Amino acid sequence: MTYRFVHAADIHLDSPLRSLALRHSDLAALIGNATRRAFVRVIDLCLDEQVDALLIAGDLYDGDQTSMKTARFLAEQLRRLSQAGIRVFIVRGNHDALSKITKELVLPDSVKVFGGRAEAIAIDRAPGHVPVVIHGLSFAQPHAPESLLGRFRPVIEGAVNIGILHTSLGGAPGHDLYAPCSIADLQTTGFHYWALGHVHKRSAVEGACAIVMPGVPQGRDINEAGAKSITLVTISDDRLIRVEERLTSVAQFERVSVDASGLEDWRDLVAAVARALEKERDSVRSEHLVARLRITGATPLAWRIRRDADLLKTEADDRSSVIGGCWVEQLEVACRPAGRQALTSGDPIRELHRLIENDVFDSEAFRSELTGVAEEIRAQLPQECRDIFGSDEASFKDAIARLAREGAEGVMARLAAAGEGE
Repeated sequence: MTYRFVHAADIHLDSPLRSLALRHSDLAALIGNATRRAFVRVIDLCLDEQVDALLIAGDLYDGDQTSMKTARFLAEQLRRLSQAGIRVFIVRGNHDALSKITKELVLPDSVKVFGGRAEAIAIDRAPGHVPVVIHGLSFAQPHAPESLLGRFRPVIEGAVNIGILHTSLGGAPGHDLYAPCSIADLQTTGFHYWALGHVHKRSAVEGACAIVMPGVPQGRDINEAGAKSITLVTISDDRLIRVEERLTSVAQFERVSVDASGLEDWRDLVAAVARALEKERDSVRSEHLVARLRITGATPLAWRIRRDADLLKTEADDRSSVIGGCWVEQLEVACRPAGRQALTSGDPIRELHRLIENDVFDSEAFRSELTGVAEEIRAQLPQECRDIFGSDEASFKDAIARLAREGAEGVMARLAAAGEGE
């Protein structure tokens, strides 16, 4: 008789909106509720597949969560599994360690939340079937700078040993170092399956020791683009392990590029945007596409696109509503002038552009003033939005430099358009 379970991680229930671009109320509502809807899909999958257990490898919550509505929602969903005889095994991650309701919420008896001391839980199985043992260890504090592998219980001989661990592995872009370890370290433990969490991008290593990082079941912004999923695992009595990816994301963030090269008519540009959105919508596996549009190429419309980006965004929103299940989260303009609008030597706008690029942007006084303004703005933002300027000093400097150049391009666009009498 097989032993089957669903492995999920990094649910981040009720994670706050992290993009200032989500100003459309309906889009904000979609993204704001997406983590809950994705979690419901996880529960539905467990019930539909009649699995034996659900394993959650940390970050069920999203930090200093105080809403008891979230707690009630979670309890209701886990109760659905309890009523079906499906057990749940949870380890706390760094975000869960910050949550005020983590230790207060009363969950069904079928739910095991591992503590800060490692435990090994033997699963009751009928005689003749391969024994299964689930090992777990939670974060007691928000930070775990050292490896936790040495604190796990030893392998139970004769059983299939499954470990649940919240770890950054060897490190990943955008993720702090938590309970670091390597794939080789995990493979030498003697465990048969490692259910990992923390890194939001899916990865899987199969073999005698299967090691899976399922990623987030629902992306929360453009930096978590692509379809998101969880893992369905089947262990047969001959100890073979089959790993299957199952889609859970409700909304799928994607970057959509539109090449405006050679386009001279605004209607042709809008048509190109519509075609790009339709093509991407057809390829997306999730229920909704949330697109970040980027206009590229050399076109006589370049200055107008920069000047009237808000109008083009409105046109894109209108086409998205016709397509259905399609939203434009933000519009980025990266096109350049062509034809009669290309700046030539002696052109006053070209000279002004050169001065800005070579003298203003390279000025220490300008950079200092710009940094001060950005820091003042960042200090006034909600905590969850402050990473919009970058999460460290290097990304902060890159972000404000990019914004300054985009602003300069916008000024040039308006000047060029005014000079041509538009």
